[in-house]
Amino acid sequence: MIRPAQASDRDALLDIWLEGNLTAHPFLPREYWEGMLPYVRRALPDAQVWVDVGITGEIRGFIGLTGTYVEGLFVAAGCRGEGVGTALLQAVSQSLSSLTLRVYVKNDRAIQFYLHRGFSLVSEERDPDTGEREYLMRLDKQPAAGKS
Repeated sequence: MIRPAQASDRDALLDIWLEGNLTAHPFLPREYWEGMLPYVRRALPDAQVWVDVGITGEIRGFIGLTGTYVEGLFVAAGCRGEGVGTALLQAVSQSLSSLTLRVYVKNDRAIQFYLHRGFSLVSEERDPDTGEREYLMRLDKQPAAGKS
């Protein structure tokens, strides 16, 4: 079940966020991500966050948006490869005509995930905080046949 995040979800979201970043970005020091935790904790209430909740009530993943920009998509370690990320993307994109996001060039698994789901590469930039190269990616939804 996908639902809006609640304040009581915050610790679980932060745990998934940290573990996901450490796993996906071994090219950045652990201290960088740990240092970002206070910022993320403060930013979560201001973002549109949706969570995927399993049948036993555990949070399996989440996606955070600011408008049409995907601030992050994270899936708990034991739930990867089960369609959680895809379901979250589909849920939030239903009412949006496009989505954009940034992903590190070295995070090939995420790049392939997004390409497979219809995103395209828009540009390559450098993250000013880490100095790492990243792609700006965009998903433009096609209008349904017969609709404009």
